[in-house]
Amino acid sequence: MDEPSRQIISQYRNELLGINGVEKREKYACRLTTSLFSEPIGIYYGKKYFGEDAKKNVHGMVKKIINTYKKRLMKNEWLSEDTRKNAILKLDKMVVKVGYPEKIDPLYDRFIINNEETLYENVRRLRGIEVQNMFEQYHRPFDRSKWNMSGYEVNASYNPSTNDITFPAAILQRPFYDLKQTVSQNYGGIGSVIAHEISHAFDNNGANFDELGNMKNWWTQRDYKRFQSLTQKMIDQFDGISYMGRKVNGALVVNENIADVGGLACALEVAKSEPNFNCKVFFVNWALNWRIKSTKQINEMLLSVDVHSPAPLRCNIIAQDMDDLYKAFDIKKTDGMWLDKTQRLNIW
Repeated sequence: MDEPSRQIISQYRNELLGINGVEKREKYACRLTTSLFSEPIGIYYGKKYFGEDAKKNVHGMVKKIINTYKKRLMKNEWLSEDTRKNAILKLDKMVVKVGYPEKIDPLYDRFIINNEETLYENVRRLRGIEVQNMFEQYHRPFDRSKWNMSGYEVNASYNPSTNDITFPAAILQRPFYDLKQTVSQNYGGIGSVIAHEISHAFDNNGANFDELGNMKNWWTQRDYKRFQSLTQKMIDQFDGISYMGRKVNGALVVNENIADVGGLACALEVAKSEPNFNCKVFFVNWALNWRIKSTKQINEMLLSVDVHSPAPLRCNIIAQDMDDLYKAFDIKKTDGMWLDKTQRLNIW
């Protein structure tokens, strides 16, 4: 790409993110390379900066959280037995992806760089192979082991159409997770993220998919009506809150809020069962998850289009729904963080 074109493309992004100057060519080249070779680079990153010991440890955390989630479903007072069994089946069939894939997709064997071609010609040819490979998937058996993000991404996901959860190596770093951190820190950090993604299997979107990712109703009519009623309460808790001079749309952010509150409650329950649990440390690391630095422009845009609530609200309001927060910090009715017990919400 020529320099004038690159500068024009950068202008809108720079205004949103508050960046001065054009992105350096080295950084642009890095982004281009990782976009083409995301999986092999992600595996390299994961093995170097995360490793097998940490991978086994996080898998152990996921197992504990899923087992605790099952116990919480068994104690659920508003689900019927039939719906409860189907929900637990979703947990039993959930595919867990931690750190990085075990093997590189064969697609990359077809990515051969031709030194006689220009950069543009090489990129165009590799993109063509990607598109061809995508269409070829229609004629192959569905592979639930495929990853939808790379090991170097600071992100996590639940995919309802495959019923899988993914935690790349880059999010499995401080403050979210570290082998040297305490159990309370790790469950307040990555533990809440893990449980959040699991909770997406039962939010207002995930609830429409079965244990294999098929769009299928697995609810009794009575249970689903009750679920819709609880979902509306989650909408109401956030709807209309002022932020950056605008109002939060509760319906837009409800599925993420359902996952946030269910995830934090489940991670907290697991952490409390561990030796030397420290509730304050747990909530402090939960708060560290949501540190953010952003411009007014991007916050205004996200309020209009993002399905996630603003980070400070995710931190504080979701924590207010946890009874343990009030005991840990001795919060009184006269304190700003106080929320009356009758207003504290949790669906799962």
